[in-house]
Amino acid sequence: MTVYLSEYIHPKAQELLRSRAQVVDNFQCPENIDAIILRVLPVDSKVMNQCRNLKVIGKHGVGCNTIDLEEAKKRGITVLNTPRANTNSVAELIVGEMLDIARNITTADSMSQRGAFQTIAPKAMTGIELSGKTLGLVGTGNIARRVAEILQGGFGMKVVAYDPYVSAEAMERMGYQKYEDVGDMIAAADVINISVPLTPSTKNLICGKMFDRFKPNAILVNAARGGIVNEDDLYEALRSGKLRAAACDAFVNEPPTLENTKLFTLPNFVGTPHIGAATEEALERMGMEVVEEVLSVLGGAEPKHRVV
Repeated sequence: MTVYLSEYIHPKAQELLRSRAQVVDNFQCPENIDAIILRVLPVDSKVMNQCRNLKVIGKHGVGCNTIDLEEAKKRGITVLNTPRANTNSVAELIVGEMLDIARNITTADSMSQRGAFQTIAPKAMTGIELSGKTLGLVGTGNIARRVAEILQGGFGMKVVAYDPYVSAEAMERMGYQKYEDVGDMIAAADVINISVPLTPSTKNLICGKMFDRFKPNAILVNAARGGIVNEDDLYEALRSGKLRAAACDAFVNEPPTLENTKLFTLPNFVGTPHIGAATEEALERMGMEVVEEVLSVLGGAEPKHRVV
């Protein structure tokens, strides 16, 4: 069997894959490709047309927005992902970014290096505590629940949540208060986390007048996908003080730069280049799982985490 792999996966996963399959990194003989393992590679109908014997697409991670799922389903191609392998790593980054912007860590570091302060503990760097505050979850999947677990247990935060696919009873069992309207939930929260996939229904979910609902001292973190939070509207909201600060690990244009993301010009914004799952532990878990699952499906088994 032949597996197409053009992106980095953990060396242990590469070793396992190469021991069980022929691995290629080009489309010179696309008709021989049985499976594709990807991280951000687009796999559309054109690619599927080239790879006419394609049987499996394995997503190294969770989000499958670069895969044409409808086309894969139509052709009977199995698409699988690794939805829990990076949960802890992404959740820890989210909590880290919340602490960063709550306490002005990145800003204080940058300004200190420029010699901007004449005294210790300058008033301009006064932060806020997370302890006892209200966490708002937009989406209650694996990552969001791990974020809540850390912040409930470690910081005593109350949790409110918006997720149209989860009942109030189920949220109550998780210790969350359910809101039916995302704007109402945002208005009740001090710290808001975005953990939903990018779909037609979530594109620009947080935009425009929605920013009028934020508490003036609220902070927002988006480590899900670019486009869920409208970046132009977020810029205006941060600039005008409609919320305290924001951090993003996902952008419409990636990797983010000062040229393609004007948010970086704001002192109350922190951005990172989609590093949520970029830990040694998560990369090993995702790599091993996606390789094992792709090989298993090629051998005739049912995937543990089928997308289509």
